[in-house]
Amino acid sequence: MNPLILDAPSENTPTPVIVALDFANENETLHFVRQLDPSLCQLKIGKELFTATGRHLVEKLIHQGFKVFLDLKYHDIPNTVAQACKVAADMGVWLVDMHVSGGRRMMEAAAEALAQHTHRPKLIGVTVLTSMSESDLAEIGLPENPQDLVLKWAKLAQNSGLDGVVCSAQESALLRQNLGDDFWLVTPGIRLDTAHNADDQRRIMTPKQALAAGSSYLVMGRPITQADNPVALLREINQQAASLVQAA
Repeated sequence: MNPLILDAPSENTPTPVIVALDFANENETLHFVRQLDPSLCQLKIGKELFTATGRHLVEKLIHQGFKVFLDLKYHDIPNTVAQACKVAADMGVWLVDMHVSGGRRMMEAAAEALAQHTHRPKLIGVTVLTSMSESDLAEIGLPENPQDLVLKWAKLAQNSGLDGVVCSAQESALLRQNLGDDFWLVTPGIRLDTAHNADDQRRIMTPKQALAAGSSYLVMGRPITQADNPVALLREINQQAASLVQAA
């Protein structure tokens, strides 16, 4: 089995990078995005920015040609999550997520709601947040180590009809081995220098390490948005990804 699965989520996507738009408002976001081109990356809008701007900004970025990952991590009763996913699909988003811990019925309801949608987004499940360590899990009553729990929840997501999961790149090789080449692995916690990481991510890897381990997409926020030259950095990462595929 080839661990480099960049071709699996093809959809004519030349880049594995998803840039997390961790800005407070629309003006800051658009000021940054003006530097970018849809060929360089996908974009992620999370809770803070979506709460501040609503669907207006999502649709504006889609209109500009960007694929948008709406990262709201739904977790509620099955019908509520299913209806929320349908609204996200109506917006035209490329990717939407939910917490696997919401259970099989919630995930199956969402997958069924999107199955016949004209513009069906990919549907992925959030496993264990990359900010959480083994001691954090134990504190909330989950005594398993992160890798075991991620694998268990990823299998549940796949069996519930989801297209992939959000996981740490440290679990990518394990999940790729157990869940096959077509299952999307979207990995946050990507840092350019893992030795000097000082933020809230715990289980981290560099872009090259994550891609070699089998990650499908890399979610990168501050390393890109706070870079002196974000475009040059994106091109460098994309070149690394292309080189890994050619070498495989």
